[in-house]
Amino acid sequence: MIGELRVPVLVAPMAGGPSTPELIAAANRAGASGFLAAGYLTAEALAAQIDRTRELTDAPFGVNLFVPGERSGHDLASYQLRLLAEAQRYGVEPGIPDWNDDHYAAKLDLVVAQRIPLVSFTFGRPSAADVERLHAAGSRVVVTVTGPAEARLAAEVGADALCVQGFEAGAHRGLFTDEEADAAGGETYGLLAALRLVAAEVDLPLIATGGLVHGADVAAVLAAGAVAAQLGTAFLRADEAGTNETYRRALAEGGRRTAFTRAFSGRPARGLVNRFLLEHSDLAPAAYPQVNSLSKPIRAAAAKAGDPEALSLWAGQTYSLSRSAPAAEIIGTLHTELRAAVHRTQSWLFDRK
Repeated sequence: MIGELRVPVLVAPMAGGPSTPELIAAANRAGASGFLAAGYLTAEALAAQIDRTRELTDAPFGVNLFVPGERSGHDLASYQLRLLAEAQRYGVEPGIPDWNDDHYAAKLDLVVAQRIPLVSFTFGRPSAADVERLHAAGSRVVVTVTGPAEARLAAEVGADALCVQGFEAGAHRGLFTDEEADAAGGETYGLLAALRLVAAEVDLPLIATGGLVHGADVAAVLAAGAVAAQLGTAFLRADEAGTNETYRRALAEGGRRTAFTRAFSGRPARGLVNRFLLEHSDLAPAAYPQVNSLSKPIRAAAAKAGDPEALSLWAGQTYSLSRSAPAAEIIGTLHTELRAAVHRTQSWLFDRK
C-alpha cells in the first residue's frame, strides 16, 4: 500500500474528531492515503466510519488503534477537585475518571474481520498473537515508536513497519511507558535523529512523523531513509477535517508556543499553550485515560463556548505553517514542494564542478 502511493504522504490518525472518512477519501483521491483514528470510538462507531470511507473511496486505507496501558494507581481526588472549579466555570460537571481499555478487543476483532490493509498501533506494541491474527487476515502492522528501544520491542512481535515519531509532533507521544518524573514522559529525539537511531537497530520500513508541514520536510525524511511521511498538524485545517471551529481559529491565529502537558489526558502530549495548560500541567498525574475522561466535559464546553483556553489544542511545533484548504490542494502543494526540493538537491549534486 505505502510503496504504491503516487505521493508518499499519509494523513496521521487524529483521534477526537479531526480524522474523518471524508479526509481519508480526499487523500486517496489525491494520490496519498491515511489512517482512520479508532481512539475514543466504540467498535460500532469505528465500523460506521470504515463503511463510510469505503463508500467514498475504493483505495486502501489504514486504521489506528490505541494499545491499552496498565491501570494507574494514582489517587485522583486532588486533581478532580482542581478540575471542579474548571467545570463550574463552564457550567458543567467533571467527567468520571474511570479507567478503560478503549474497547480494544472489540476494535481489534473488527479490523481483523474487515481485513483492513494497514493497522497501526499507538501507546505500545500489540501482542505477538494480535499481530499473527492481523497477518492471517492479510493486514500489515505498523507500530508507533519514539526511539530505538521501542523499535526493538516492536520488531520482536512481528511488526511489518514502524512509524517513527519525533518530539516535534503534535498531540500524544506514542511512548510505550510514561515516565512520570519527566515532563515529556521519556527521552526525546528529534525526528531525523530518531530515524537514524531506529534504522541502526531494526531492518524495517520506517514512516516518519513529527513537525512535517512542507514538501521539503517530506523530501528530508525520504532522504533520511523513510518510505513515507505521516502528517497530522498539516491537515488539521483541511476542509474535510473534523476539527472544531475554536480549535481551527487558534491554529490560524498562531502566536502561541507549544509545550508538552499531561493536564488534559494524563499522558504527555504537545499542544498550544493556553490557560488550562499553564495552570494544571505541574500537578496533572500520569493517569491515562482517567484524566482524559475527567476533563472531557470541560473541553467540550469550552469548544462550544468558543473559548480556546480550556481546549486541548494539539499541534506540532510547525503548526503556524499549516494551511486552510481542501485536502487535495494541501497534498498537491506538498507534492510540488517535494519535487522542487529533490530538484534543488539534484542540482547541487550534479551541477557543481
